[in-house]
Amino acid sequence: MKDRLYRIIDANLNRSREGLRVCEEIARFVLDDSRLTREFKAIRHGISGCIRLYPARLRGIVLARDSGSDVGRGKQSIEKSRRGWKDVSAANMERVKESLRVLEEFSKLIDGGISDRFKRLRFRAYGAEKRLVSRF
Repeated sequence: MKDRLYRIIDANLNRSREGLRVCEEIARFVLDDSRLTREFKAIRHGISGCIRLYPARLRGIVLARDSGSDVGRGKQSIEKSRRGWKDVSAANMERVKESLRVLEEFSKLIDGGISDRFKRLRFRAYGAEKRLVSRF
């Protein structure tokens, strides 16, 4: 069962950081907003920092990865259509918020302290999203 838990955590660690990186690039290169760029980067690094507190678990999480046989691996048709950077940023912020919630919930099975950190990062992402949307 631990491998299944670790696979969920691994997928959502990757999903949240990838989504933040996309938003960070939009803030940096499209909006030229250094404050927002730093905020996305800080949240992304905060996510990485949560799991680095437990190096043995990080190894287990990576070793549990099985992306080759992941039944959810295929692309959804909705992901193929984006009309511009606003659509890209909105889709990625949704991905970030959802994955942070998953991390918050499933990390409770490992350590409540990590769960609380993910919760704080999720709320920080809400604030960053608000600043990003205000630029639309």
